[in-house]
Amino acid sequence: MRKPCFRPSLLFCSGLLLAAGSAQAAPPSSKVRLDAPAALEVVNGKTEITTYRGRKAVHLLPQPGHETGDGAMLAILKGTDFRDGAIDVDVAGAPRPGAEPGMKGFIGIAFRVQPQGSALELIYLRPSNGRAPDQLTRNHSVQYVSDPDFGWERLRKETPGMYESYVDLEPGAWTKIRVEVSGKTARLYVNGARQPCLIVNDLKRGESHGPIALWAHETTAAYFSNLTIH
Repeated sequence: MRKPCFRPSLLFCSGLLLAAGSAQAAPPSSKVRLDAPAALEVVNGKTEITTYRGRKAVHLLPQPGHETGDGAMLAILKGTDFRDGAIDVDVAGAPRPGAEPGMKGFIGIAFRVQPQGSALELIYLRPSNGRAPDQLTRNHSVQYVSDPDFGWERLRKETPGMYESYVDLEPGAWTKIRVEVSGKTARLYVNGARQPCLIVNDLKRGESHGPIALWAHETTAAYFSNLTIH
């Protein structure tokens, strides 16, 4: 993997976003609360700081009236400019009450995000698929997409099985994910596994760069904690 390239590094832990300097510099001690306007730029949703399953977390939720919508929510981490490196984050996602059966609790991390989420690379989980009773559904547990041109439907139709895979998931449970990015390659590791459950060798936007964002579907009860950028 090439040397990490981003500006600046951030550590997000226990409801706080901590600036951590560059890979070479000693981490400074400045802290910014995630509920402060300077921390996150939210697109198509809103955030709140809450406690979920025993830990402080960012709760990403839809605007009133969109709880059963079919859109994506983004919370862009201001000040990040990520090209290559690794992103660690704990996520917990499950379908919101009243969501249709086809909604799986979609939650993940976007990177190299363009202004207002107009384009991005994204790896996300479908937690409700992880322990489904049939193998085909399980095979759709994790997904890579590249908005706006390469959504999951197009990728599944044109290259079946290439950009999604199986991993054991439990809806609503804290799940540790790690996304490693180098050039046009991204790898997803779940719950500390030594081997990736998904490898993407041709990121559709090429070797771009941009902010990192918390991502979830409007029908998802979505929580994020312990985000570190390396």
